[in-house]
Amino acid sequence: MGSALRHLVLLAGMTGGVCGCIGSRAATPRDDRAAAPTTAAAVVPRSVAVQRRDVTHTLRLHGTVEAENSVAIVTPRILGQNANALVVTRLIANGTRVRAGDLLVEFDRQAQLDAALEKKAEHRDLEEQVRRTLAEQAERRARDDTALKVAENALALAGLEVDKNELLPRIEAEKNLLLREGAEAELAQLRKTYALKLQAARAEVRILEVRRDRARRAWDHAEQNAERLSVRAPIDGLVVLRTVWKGGRMGEVQEGEEVRTGLGLLDVVADAAMRVRVRLNQADLTGLSVGLPATMTLDAYPTRSYTGRLERLSPVATPGISDKVRAVLAQFSVVGRDQVLTPDLSAAVDVRLGHWPSALVVPRAAIRWRDRQAGVLVGGTFRPITLTALTQDDAVIGGGVREGDQVTVGGEDPA
Repeated sequence: MGSALRHLVLLAGMTGGVCGCIGSRAATPRDDRAAAPTTAAAVVPRSVAVQRRDVTHTLRLHGTVEAENSVAIVTPRILGQNANALVVTRLIANGTRVRAGDLLVEFDRQAQLDAALEKKAEHRDLEEQVRRTLAEQAERRARDDTALKVAENALALAGLEVDKNELLPRIEAEKNLLLREGAEAELAQLRKTYALKLQAARAEVRILEVRRDRARRAWDHAEQNAERLSVRAPIDGLVVLRTVWKGGRMGEVQEGEEVRTGLGLLDVVADAAMRVRVRLNQADLTGLSVGLPATMTLDAYPTRSYTGRLERLSPVATPGISDKVRAVLAQFSVVGRDQVLTPDLSAAVDVRLGHWPSALVVPRAAIRWRDRQAGVLVGGTFRPITLTALTQDDAVIGGGVREGDQVTVGGEDPA
């Protein structure tokens, strides 16, 4: 009984505590103004003096280093076959310097070599068959020529016998006529079959020649395929292996692996000038023009920098991530090179869009616009100015204020 009483008292206390918590939360009103998100914070106005200093406008871009002269090596396509994959048997190491004609990559050539030997043997066999058939036909033609000559002589002899019919009895004369008719029929038949035999002989030889020529073409294709499967360097340069998608990850092709035809395996980079290819946004085109100087810094080697210039801007923009924003390809030359500057390195490119020495400068946030007229607030009064250029942070002023004038930055624009 005492234990049950203690359980009832404990349960009553817990119920009261829960009710008290609920009551205290409901009694406290929520401050909607405190919970509401704030709008843009008001900028406290401040005064800044107009300065005279050197201003350089620089645009930062990012791109990839590549060689001006390079040749891509891809998996060859086999002539006359639908082979979609080839096995790599030999592959040159990454970073090897090669000369034109050096072996770069070799694929399994055994099947092509076997096919070449088989077609070579077939070609020689068919060539011998053509020779044997021609010899046999020459022999048969000689027999046919003899039979034809015999029939012609028989017809001539029968004609002589017919000429004696006036001196012979009627029965003998009729026999001679029948003999001549038989000789004429036999000669006509031999001449007809002779022409048919010549036509059949030519067809028989032509069939063998077609098969022989087909075997020759297959032999040549197999040898060309075997030659294609040994890829050699077209120029002197440095070997740079490409990374490809294999087995669910990116990696370089290894010996013994199967690769599909048309896949790029490596590049042979000539020991010549390098360049940086940049894919820039259309919004960054303002102020860019061919010939502008630039400074390149390698992301992997921040302490190394190279000078260059903008050499080319693509005349056609390509779609980017969004259909509304286009991208343009730009190429920057690099002056000089060293062992560090190799293809596929990422680089930051600083393009010098303009330089104004001893120019009047105010913060860009101090510029205000009224009726399409740029100006600044001096002592709370709007003063029109001549705007020369706008950088990311500064505004270069051509006239309208003097050095030392105090302009207002931030705050509301008074009417």
